[in-house]
Amino acid sequence: MASVLHLPSLGLGNGTSLPLGKLLNYWRETLVRCLPHWLRHRLALRNPWLIVVPNGDDAVLFRQLGDEREPIGGLDLRTAGPLTTQTVRAPKSGWRETCVELPAEQVLLRRVTLPTQVKDNLRQVIAYEIDRLTPFQIADVYFDMRIQGTLARGTKLDVNLALCRRDRATEWLERLREGGSPASRLRWVGAWHEANLLPPEERPRRRRFGSLVSRLLVVVLLLLTIATLMTPIWQKTREQEAMTLELRQLRNSAAEVEQVRQELERARLGSVEVLQRKLGQPRITDLLRELTDLLPDGTWVQTMNYRDGDVDIRGESNQATALIGILEQGPGISEVTFRSPVMQVASTGQERFHIAFQYSRPETP
Repeated sequence: MASVLHLPSLGLGNGTSLPLGKLLNYWRETLVRCLPHWLRHRLALRNPWLIVVPNGDDAVLFRQLGDEREPIGGLDLRTAGPLTTQTVRAPKSGWRETCVELPAEQVLLRRVTLPTQVKDNLRQVIAYEIDRLTPFQIADVYFDMRIQGTLARGTKLDVNLALCRRDRATEWLERLREGGSPASRLRWVGAWHEANLLPPEERPRRRRFGSLVSRLLVVVLLLLTIATLMTPIWQKTREQEAMTLELRQLRNSAAEVEQVRQELERARLGSVEVLQRKLGQPRITDLLRELTDLLPDGTWVQTMNYRDGDVDIRGESNQATALIGILEQGPGISEVTFRSPVMQVASTGQERFHIAFQYSRPETP
C-alpha cells in the first residue's frame, strides 16, 4: 500500500502551496508510469535521484532511476568538498532530488488517534502534542505522518506517526548542504510513499517553472495528444482483432461440432444396421427347438454349426435317409441337402449323416 496516495494527508483545505505541489508530483509520477519503460528510463536519466544511506560516519551513495538503484560512490563525514568529487557518473544537470535514507531501527513508528477536526492542521497539532505522544520534545526530532483511515464512524483519525532524533541526521544534512546537494527528503527503509521527515521549512526550494518542467509538460502534452488521436484507432483495431479471433474460434467450434455430429450420425446408422441385422437373424434357441421337435427318436446331433443362416449338422440316426423330408417340414428351414453320403456305423447299426440347410426367422402369422 506504500504507493497509494492518501489525499486526506495532503491537507488541501489549509490553502498552502505544499498540497498542490504534492498533487502535481503525484500527477507527474502517474503520467510517467503510463509511459513505456524505455521512455521512463530516458526521462529518469536526465534527472536521477541521489540516495544517501548513512552507516555511522560513512554513507553509500546510490543513483536511483525509477525503482532501480545502483551504487555510485561513498561519502565520509570526516572529509569536506563538493559532493561531485565523491560520486561516479554524476549528472551534468544535477540531481533531481537528494534523499537521506536512514536505517529502519533509527525511526520510531506509532499509531495515534486524533479527532477529525484537526485534519486540516494535522502537522501543527502533532508538533504541539509530540511530547505527549512520544518521549521526545519537538526540538529534538524530525517527524512525518499520514492518515491511515478513520475510526469510530468517522469521528477519529487513524494516523501513522514516524519520527527520528535530529542528531541522527543533522550532520548528514549539513554535509550534503555544504557539498552543494542539499537533501530534500529524509526517509527510512520501508517508508511509505511520499514520506519525508524533513519539515517543509528545511527543504530546499525548487524552481517551479524550470526548463525541465516545461519540456516535460510539452512532452506530456504531445503524448496525450498522440494518445487522444491514436486511442480510438487502436481500440478499433483491437476490437477488430478480437472479433476476428472470436469469429475464427466460432468457425473452428462449428467445424468441430459438425464433425462430432457426423461421427454421431455414422455411429447411429451403424448401430441401427447392427440392430436390424440382429433382429433379422433367427435365434439359435428357436432353431434348437425346431430341431428337437422335428428330429425323430433314435436321432441325435453330434455337432451343429451356424453362420449367417447356413446350418450344418452332423450326427447319427436310425432313419437318416428320411431326415431330408422331415426337416423340410420345419418352418424357416429350406434347401435341405446331404453334404456327404450317409454311412452305416457297424458298431451301433446307426446311419451317420451330414446335412446342410438354410434357416431364417419364421414369419409370424
